[in-house]
Amino acid sequence: MPRQARIDAPGACHHIICRGIERRKIFLDDSDRDRFLLRLGQVLKKSSTRCFAWALIPNHFHLLLQTGNTPISDVMRRLTTGYAVEFNHRHNRSGHLFQNRYKSILCQIDPYLLELVRYIHLNPIRAGIICTVPELRLYRFCGHGQLLGDKKYPWQETSEVLDRFGSNEQEARSNYENFIRDGLQSGHRPDLIGGGLVRSAGGWEEVVAARRAGIFLKSDERILGDSDFVERVLQRAEEHVERITANRAEGFDFEQAVERVARLLKMEVAQIWQHGKEPLLVKARSLLCYWATFELGMTETEVATRLGITQSSVSRSAVRGAGLAAANGWQLRS
Repeated sequence: MPRQARIDAPGACHHIICRGIERRKIFLDDSDRDRFLLRLGQVLKKSSTRCFAWALIPNHFHLLLQTGNTPISDVMRRLTTGYAVEFNHRHNRSGHLFQNRYKSILCQIDPYLLELVRYIHLNPIRAGIICTVPELRLYRFCGHGQLLGDKKYPWQETSEVLDRFGSNEQEARSNYENFIRDGLQSGHRPDLIGGGLVRSAGGWEEVVAARRAGIFLKSDERILGDSDFVERVLQRAEEHVERITANRAEGFDFEQAVERVARLLKMEVAQIWQHGKEPLLVKARSLLCYWATFELGMTETEVATRLGITQSSVSRSAVRGAGLAAANGWQLRS
């Protein structure tokens, strides 16, 4: 059965689990962990991605991220590819470091944000790396300490979580720590990382009760949320796919997108193929990158090859292009 495409959008929240290939260790020492966190911070800053929770385990890591101006798939590619190259060089090895496909679950922020923060931050205890909640506060490779006042990693978002625990900092941190301690009694919580309908409904009892009442809940393995949330997410994703499919079915291709940009900006088509940093050219290429990736379904790599620029340049340009299109009411097809 083919894998389902990932679902993403600006502001979407994702619980990401990334494991080493064949469940092998991806962190051999603290230097590996420090290098990974340095890279993570750089990638998050450049992509305006928010991180609510994280934990490093010897053979995998957890992240709770909110999409910024760069798709989560691109964020993860930059993070894992860069780290794998550095890891292989440092440990004199070759080949894949991570499993080919990390797990990404799109999450409904309410009511799952706090549950996911707790689940992720308790992982070092569940993995046997440390034993108690007081030790967890001192554990450098988990976001728990950040929420209790450690300022080592400024890229971790703390106010979004702490504001839900109290009106002042001291009260919020105390309530948060109690919340974490209470979570030790809840066990592994498979409902937060798998199960499709069961997960989204909150357990089999809820599923059975809903069916007895004649309610059939919408579910998807890629999404953690209630039925309405799942349906909204899937509808938006379906509309996006339908738009790409319609454009392709009508034979609308990259060259026609170039022509459309040229007409809108009153340029010659040949100008768009040129290299340079003139404001009009930057605007044209930004709009083209956005439409090529979002409306035509081309990959950033494909667009980069056509324009003779880097994949990261396409990513940044597409973000600018989205803003231009929205501000001016421009559409690919007039």
